[in-house]
Amino acid sequence: MKRYVAEAVGTFVLVFGGVGAMVLAGYYIGLVGVAFAFGLALLAMVFAIGPISGCHINPVVSVGFWIAGRMRARDLPGYMIAQVVGAMVAAALVLVIAKGTSAGYDPAVAGFAANGYGDYSPGGYSLLSCFIVEAVLTLFLVFTYLAATDARATAALAGIPIGLVLIVIQLIGIPVTNASVNPARSMATAAFVGGWALTQLWLFIAAPLVGAVLAAILYRVLRPSQEQPS
Repeated sequence: MKRYVAEAVGTFVLVFGGVGAMVLAGYYIGLVGVAFAFGLALLAMVFAIGPISGCHINPVVSVGFWIAGRMRARDLPGYMIAQVVGAMVAAALVLVIAKGTSAGYDPAVAGFAANGYGDYSPGGYSLLSCFIVEAVLTLFLVFTYLAATDARATAALAGIPIGLVLIVIQLIGIPVTNASVNPARSMATAAFVGGWALTQLWLFIAAPLVGAVLAAILYRVLRPSQEQPS
């Protein structure tokens, strides 16, 4: 149970920190600031809850660990549910804060940092471009997770490369899709935007899942694990 609570708390911090930065402070801190908000939130959580749950705080990271043989299948549902719940609570609180301005805030109009392609891509990128970028950037993230936490790596410092790679991912991905690489984050914002965001949500589940599977396969090829599932 402690692992699931830790995953919910970690996902809450990641989504509140990252989406909160986009929605509440994006005008002031810009793309680079938002990228650092996501990356630093993840870095902090790896050190804070990594020893408890592994700090996946992302359903496709959990899938990657399972495919790599470092997580039991029976633990996946609990992790995923906890991650989605944490993300939803975080998004709800960000929205409450955003609506507190004198001008008000309508997530369906403002977008609420939801992920999108085509007309709803920040840069107007096509469905194919968005799918590729989400899959490739998720591969970066999941492979870094797996490699940095490998028994032969310096696991005590794993938060540093994991946090840094998320900063890079956000810098590349925000102009294309608003950077998901995390279905829980995408579900949380899409749930409050509704309409087009829910219609396009499939891509931000499918593409990260493809990237996670490829990352786990690549990891097993390059660094076959000697570890057993805990």
